[in-house]
Amino acid sequence: MFATLADQPADKILSLVAAYRADPRDAKIDLGVGVYKNAQGVTPVMRAVKAAEQRLVNAQDTKAYTGLAGTPEFADAMIGLVLANTISRDRIAAVATPGGTGAIRQALELIKMAAPDATVWLSNPTWPNHPSILKYLDMAASEYRYFDSATRGVDFDGMLADLEGVKPGDVVLLHGCCHNPTGANLTVAQWQEVITLLNAKQAVPFVDIAYQGFGDGLDADALATRLIASGVTECLIAASCSKNFGIYRERTGILMAIAEDAGAAKKAQGTLAFLNRQNFSFPPDHGARVVTTILNDPELRADWEAELEEVRLGMLALRQQLICDFFITIKALSLIYRAFIVTQT
Repeated sequence: MFATLADQPADKILSLVAAYRADPRDAKIDLGVGVYKNAQGVTPVMRAVKAAEQRLVNAQDTKAYTGLAGTPEFADAMIGLVLANTISRDRIAAVATPGGTGAIRQALELIKMAAPDATVWLSNPTWPNHPSILKYLDMAASEYRYFDSATRGVDFDGMLADLEGVKPGDVVLLHGCCHNPTGANLTVAQWQEVITLLNAKQAVPFVDIAYQGFGDGLDADALATRLIASGVTECLIAASCSKNFGIYRERTGILMAIAEDAGAAKKAQGTLAFLNRQNFSFPPDHGARVVTTILNDPELRADWEAELEEVRLGMLALRQQLICDFFITIKALSLIYRAFIVTQT
């Protein structure tokens, strides 16, 4: 049986990680998977995470299965973090998933069940796993222009022009913040235009928000997602806890489906639980319980938010330093070149 399998193309990002590990040189930099590392090159366990885990060790008395959707407390805590009070809770179906990737996969499975003829529209470029999963599921996909390499910003006119081709029932995948891989984000006014267009086209937005808190701050990074959720009839949201809680290996994510009313949300909830059962039965619980503990405890939450802000500002300072060093190097090379020309004349 296995001899008939075809070789699969290697994942480019993971291949880069493997090449980094195999490189014997000391002076090397890992530009592979987007994992936060401090100045010592370590991805630390956050203070609040350690404290929450210690509480679980002391208080938890069972490792029995949770429900198919995970615990309601995790869903409520994450809905509060991502959406605040934007949407009535009875319109939201939610299930815990193995990371943000698991949420994306379950969302696409849900789309395939609910609207098998729908086309899923992706930004060009986008995170490579988006088109990869769509291809594996044999789902129709199309692209809309997004990044302008000349301005290093969003090609908004091109984006709107391409989205004019969206049909009723199609799904448009949007990055809630920190667009991956470009880092170029829409303005609030531009988000409002996109929402107006999607409503006119009767399309369903699908928000992938994997970096909340890493861009402009927790609430600022969630603003676009909240605008979309409150401005449309139906919406899908895949959220990850890997980055902002630093629990990458715990595979902690959530999929939210916002429905037109409570009745439709109940159907979506049952379908999402069914899909979890087909793919992995019960979702991972440890990371979800850590996140729930932090978000529901004022002291732990305050410490988590403070450390997350330290991480965000540290990354911003590094980017600014990189740009500054780049221009200093360019200026130095320019002076050297001019001096060389003078000596040759």
